[in-house]
Amino acid sequence: MKTPLPNLVAAAALLSIASTGCASREKPPCCRKAEPTGAYTDKSLYQLDSNWISDVSKDIKLGVFQGRPQLIAMFFASCEYTCPVIVHDMKRIQEAMPPALRHKVNFTLVSFDTERDTPAALLAYRQRQNLGADHWSLLTGKPDDTRELAALLGVNYQKDARGQFAHSNVITVLNPAGEIVHQQIGLNQDILATMKAIERASEPTKSKIHLTHE
Repeated sequence: MKTPLPNLVAAAALLSIASTGCASREKPPCCRKAEPTGAYTDKSLYQLDSNWISDVSKDIKLGVFQGRPQLIAMFFASCEYTCPVIVHDMKRIQEAMPPALRHKVNFTLVSFDTERDTPAALLAYRQRQNLGADHWSLLTGKPDDTRELAALLGVNYQKDARGQFAHSNVITVLNPAGEIVHQQIGLNQDILATMKAIERASEPTKSKIHLTHE
């Protein structure tokens, strides 16, 4: 059976993006050099020795994100309900930032569907959600590493018989050193507290954890 031409064109486009993602003028955050802030503190997620693969097939450790504030959330690409809302909430936060601040902040989505969310699946998700390469990274990893990160972020998840996941809905703000300084818990929350946390995280001073509940 012949493959329809539109499918071939789409596949070629995705392959081109994957192969040139780290060579483009605007590199994804996962492809940039870290901006060191000094030795990791005992509260930094960047101490983790886990390895991750991005949607542009880049092998990284989380420490590559050191030096900039970051919003991080866990999701899975085939989610039918809440994950698109999590991404929408992160986009709302991004769009609400002043341009000067927006340029300094990274956005990271980490999948807990370690079987299906291959780099190619994440790349396709990036395209569907129109997530710009200059600020967004999408990561997948090994099951044990994924569970460890989820535990540190306070994210619970469980796979059901249909291959879907019941999971916590949490958006976490990390300061440039990789420390949790704020968590927005729930969907469609007021983003004011998160915005203030990001502003504080972009400054030299550190801030305490704040939780915004449903």
